Amino acid sequence: MILHAIEAGPPAAPPVVLLHGLFGQARNFGAVQRALAARFRVIALDARNHGDSPHAAGMDYPTMAADVLETLQARGALPCALIGHSMGGKTAMRVALDSPDALTRLLVADIAPVSYPSHHGAYVAAMAALPLTPGLTRAAADAALSAAIPDTLMRGFLLQNLRPGAAPAWRNGLAEIAAALPALESWPERDAEPWPGPALFVRGERSDYVPPDVRPAIRARFPAARFVTIKQAGHLVHTDAPAVFLALVESFLR
Repeated sequence: MILHAIEAGPPAAPPVVLLHGLFGQARNFGAVQRALAARFRVIALDARNHGDSPHAAGMDYPTMAADVLETLQARGALPCALIGHSMGGKTAMRVALDSPDALTRLLVADIAPVSYPSHHGAYVAAMAALPLTPGLTRAAADAALSAAIPDTLMRGFLLQNLRPGAAPAWRNGLAEIAAALPALESWPERDAEPWPGPALFVRGERSDYVPPDVRPAIRARFPAARFVTIKQAGHLVHTDAPAVFLALVESFLR
């Protein structure tokens, strides 16, 4: 699948590719992309069933890694430095393990190559249950979702996917995402050599996605991995501490 992309920076510069997390979209990395575009060709991708990319079944990490490789091959953007957050981080790790020559560097934000407890189904169910009546406003949608999703920041994040107005619709492929949640929350073990290249794993201090006891699992697959914790940041490390995250990215790419 060829994914929708937002590209910035000199076409001849070294490519840096940005992969968002579940329920996100390419433009979530807008500030990072603008900052890096002075020195790099920066390509932010919408995963399948997200943003402006096509909707399709088969949303597992080997498939999404293949989507990324097909898209970047078509754009002449390989090899590249690959940066992924959460679901995008798992996709990036799968790219590295399945196609080691496609990457020069790997940065994974707040995720590990392990399975996680299921907790996203309630979000998908609440979004799917929202009445998409003509004239729906973002404020009305926010109010309607408040009982099922009391976290204001999470509602705001999810509502970035809503097209309000005369014919409101979700940009996400909600049915496809719902069917894929078991695969997205797990990690597919495959026979693959460890990826030996430079890898940086960034976690938020207030997040529980990358506890110390998963580091052996990371090092088993990425033996050159380094670890950095961003203080006062949660799972959305690039939005909770944008300046610190950007400084880490720029330092790593140098």
